[in-house]
Amino acid sequence: MMAERMDRAERAGRRARAVWLGRQAYGPIHELQLQLALARAAGRVGDTVLLLEHDPVITLGRNAQTSHVLGASDALANAGIELVRTSRGGDVTYHGPGQLVGYPIVDLKPDRCDVRRYVRSLCAVMIRLAERFGVSAGTVDGLVGIWADAQAPQRWAGRDSAKQMVKIGAVGVRLSDWISTHGFALNLGVRLEDFRWIVPCGIREHGVASIASLTGAAPSVRDAALGAGDVLRNALDLELTAVEDLSAVADPGAVLLAEQA
Repeated sequence: MMAERMDRAERAGRRARAVWLGRQAYGPIHELQLQLALARAAGRVGDTVLLLEHDPVITLGRNAQTSHVLGASDALANAGIELVRTSRGGDVTYHGPGQLVGYPIVDLKPDRCDVRRYVRSLCAVMIRLAERFGVSAGTVDGLVGIWADAQAPQRWAGRDSAKQMVKIGAVGVRLSDWISTHGFALNLGVRLEDFRWIVPCGIREHGVASIASLTGAAPSVRDAALGAGDVLRNALDLELTAVEDLSAVADPGAVLLAEQA
C-alpha cells in the first residue's frame, strides 16, 4: 500500500494542470485552493494553476493594517465590494473584473524551496504577460509586485529612470510544507477607481495602473488566461501544455479534485 501511494504521488508530481474558471466569487475559490493544497500534499493531484477573475473584493492578508482599508464596511457593501480576511501573506489588495488572477497550487519540494525565488517567478509570469500586451514592467527592491512607468510604458529601465512609477501587478502567497496557495493579480482592464478604497499593499506614494490605462487597450481576461500556458510553463517551471477552459463547468472543484491515478 505504501509503495502504491508513493508511486501515485510520483506520477502526480510529473503533471501540471492550468485551468480557466471565468468570473468567480472569492470565498469558494479560496476554499478550493485549500482543498487542492491538501490533495496535492497527499499526492492525489498534480500541480494546479487556477486562472480567473474575481467579483469585486478587498482582501486582507495576515499582516494587513485595517487602516489601509479606506471605506467603512457599509460603504463598501453599497459599492458592491466584498471585504474578506484571508490566509495569504501581505497587506491589503483589491480584486475585480478585468484583472487576471492566478493561484498556483504547486509543491515546491524538493528543488524549489526558496520563497524569494518563487515570488520572483510569479512576478516573471506577470512581466512576460505585460510585455505581450505592450507594457514593459519590472520589479523594484523593497516593493511588492510589478511596476511600470506611466510616462513611458513601452520602456522599463528601473526605478531610478522611471518618471511616474505605477503598480500593475500584485503578489501575495502562502506556503505550507512548501505547497503554495494564493498567487498573483495582473491589472488588464480592471476599474482603477475601485482602488480608491484601499492603500494597495500599504504603498501610498505610487499609483495603480492597468494595461488598458497605459496602452489604451487590453485583452479580455479570458483570452489572456487561455493564452498563458507557455508563460506559466516557463516562468513557474511546470510541465503543462494548454490552459483548459472549465468556465462552463458547474462544479470545477469536483473535476480538479478527482483523484488522478
